[in-house]
Amino acid sequence: MPGLAVIVAVMTEGKILLTKREDFEVWCLPGGGVEDGETLAEGAIREAKEETGLDVELTHLVGVYSRMGGGMRDTHAVLYAASPVGGELKTQPGETIAVEYFPFKQLPKELLFGHKKRIQDAIHGHIGLSVRQQIKAEDTTVYSRMELYEMRDRSGLSRQQFYFQRFEGAEIHEIVEVGEG
Repeated sequence: MPGLAVIVAVMTEGKILLTKREDFEVWCLPGGGVEDGETLAEGAIREAKEETGLDVELTHLVGVYSRMGGGMRDTHAVLYAASPVGGELKTQPGETIAVEYFPFKQLPKELLFGHKKRIQDAIHGHIGLSVRQQIKAEDTTVYSRMELYEMRDRSGLSRQQFYFQRFEGAEIHEIVEVGEG
């Protein structure tokens, strides 16, 4: 069964908030899994707080992104746009090692695979998209998170080098199924 995640594009004054993941040292939108007993919106607000330290107000639904194939577990991620309304920037030990606002035109190159389109869709104010992100990679084996971490730690590479080597040559085909993207 595919995973269900929520992600949040916190934007203010021409900047977007990204977190740097501890596991692979790449930048991404804050987010994570939805917990039992919470709605998608509640999960998004909680994840934003946990990973960034900020309280946010969701402003609109950007879209739903279905990541399929490529040796990764199929996941449907619901992306909300949000504005900060309080709190203080901080990392989440064990998950994030940096939290930083980036100007829309100066995004880092070291982005989590598939997040570039999500970030651009949020920046451009899209609403109600449904996007299929079909990933084609040489290794189509689906590893658990723990198996990936063990492979990473045995590789002798930095966390970021391992991540980018894992996706070297991978292709992503992004198809907007609903809406205009």
